[in-house]
Amino acid sequence: MTKKILLLGSGELGKEFVIACQRKGQYVIACDSYAHAPAMQVADECEVFNMLDGEALMKAVEKHHPDIIVPEIEAIRTEKLYECEKMGIQVVPSARAVNFTMNRKEIRELAHTELGLKTANYLYANTYEELCEAAEKIGFPCIVKPLMSSSGHGQSKVDHAGELEAAWACACGGARGDIKEVIVEQFIPFDSEITLLTVTQKNGPTLFCQPIGHVQKGGDYRESFQPAAITPEMLHDAQVMAEKITRALGGAGLWGVEFFLSNKEGVIFSELSPRPHDTGMVTLAGTQNLSEFELHCRAVLGLPIPEITQERMGASAVILSGVESDQPQYDGMEDVCAATNTYLRIFGKPVAHVGRRMGVVVCWDKLDADQTALRDKCKSLAAKVQVK
Repeated sequence: MTKKILLLGSGELGKEFVIACQRKGQYVIACDSYAHAPAMQVADECEVFNMLDGEALMKAVEKHHPDIIVPEIEAIRTEKLYECEKMGIQVVPSARAVNFTMNRKEIRELAHTELGLKTANYLYANTYEELCEAAEKIGFPCIVKPLMSSSGHGQSKVDHAGELEAAWACACGGARGDIKEVIVEQFIPFDSEITLLTVTQKNGPTLFCQPIGHVQKGGDYRESFQPAAITPEMLHDAQVMAEKITRALGGAGLWGVEFFLSNKEGVIFSELSPRPHDTGMVTLAGTQNLSEFELHCRAVLGLPIPEITQERMGASAVILSGVESDQPQYDGMEDVCAATNTYLRIFGKPVAHVGRRMGVVVCWDKLDADQTALRDKCKSLAAKVQVK
């Protein structure tokens, strides 16, 4: 039952995934572009190389002969994963899924054109001139994003034509890989947004976690809470869409499917990640019987998941660095640890940058507790931790 797992990307989500795998007796090689990344600190072996270098990626595969490859980030030469599948290596959730979801154009065409899911109106642009034309057709305000990026990098809201030049520079600067094409989206005046963690199994039905509400700034997660308020009708629509798109992509694993909720427009598909989602760190508060990382581990290994149950209410809030440091230290941890029903997670990133996510605070309470008060408590505690 022991498998050799090659983890591509070793951030904080990868670290929790490795811990879940270690608890199941698995052997993990953690890879990233820099040394001492969080997941490397708990893995059996590690490799440092640029995963956008297809030759370097295949050298790591040939060196370790993994049974399973688990991508955790977007910056990967994903087309090489098709070769790995042909070699008999399991790619999580599948090479098709990773290739499609790493590129907003592929996933949007699948969702909107092939599957008929409700999405925002959109156009593509390869040049600044094309961006201007696309924005005029979509209308202002609009959202400009690189086709490949993560954590909100390169994303901006454009309120008028005078902001397009800055948006183009931002998108090109925040793009992952060598694709400079951008997507221009209609701005949706949504009432809330959710992540619906969806689990596809090798030998079992598709399962859903209770929806997670989240707040983003510049496309990057700042806080999340579970369960999010949603009508039964909207939840049904979201689950139907999530099952459609994950089934079309294939494979086994946990997916973070993002939706906008609008009282006027209903449920609108936004984006999809074929791996544990940053907003899902709220499950570290024990909100469910199984965290998103345990669910991903079981799905990857083909272990049964009999059910997902909501155990309590939870909230998470990120700890951001306000400084640049190659030896980050943390003040205020005592205040967080003194709080009841609270966990503190410092990710262990070796270098701090201004605005970089360095840790998270998660809090919990009974399911019938005041969620607003719980969220406020969590954000207040996270603000007490200062990166020095």
